[in-house]
Amino acid sequence: MIKRTVTTLFPPPTGEVSVWMDATPAATWDLVSDVTRIGEFSPETFEARWRRGYDGPEVGAKFKGHVRRNGVGPTYWSACTVTACEPERLFEFSVGTDGTQVNNWGYRLEPKDGGTLVTEYFRLETSLPMRAYWTALGFLRKRTNENGMRTTLERMKAVLEEGQA
Repeated sequence: MIKRTVTTLFPPPTGEVSVWMDATPAATWDLVSDVTRIGEFSPETFEARWRRGYDGPEVGAKFKGHVRRNGVGPTYWSACTVTACEPERLFEFSVGTDGTQVNNWGYRLEPKDGGTLVTEYFRLETSLPMRAYWTALGFLRKRTNENGMRTTLERMKAVLEEGQA
């Protein structure tokens, strides 16, 4: 009973959105794992680039994303590290430095009905400061993140289905 109450009062800091795309897992993978194209799709991250020594998705690869918070500001660079990389199945990265990770983002790909079901998700780290933030403002940020993920996926879907990937 106590665990259920704690979970209700302090919901896990996560969220996800799924969109089916009329595209193969291979074509979808090529798009979601190419961080240099995120600026075409995301309402917040308007560019990203691989850091020196890295040029594509693999576990441990580092890149940085240029973010305009909530689509209007402030603007800043975020350090990112690929944490999971399974071609045509899973691409995930953490945001933060090696010592302090704040957030994790990812894409799960599932072949379905002749296309690909793509799920974009986020998961905040469970540190005390992140839990406090999520308790106070999480409902707003979760809604913003989910709206942004839907926008991102719908824009990717349009590119894939128009054959422009």
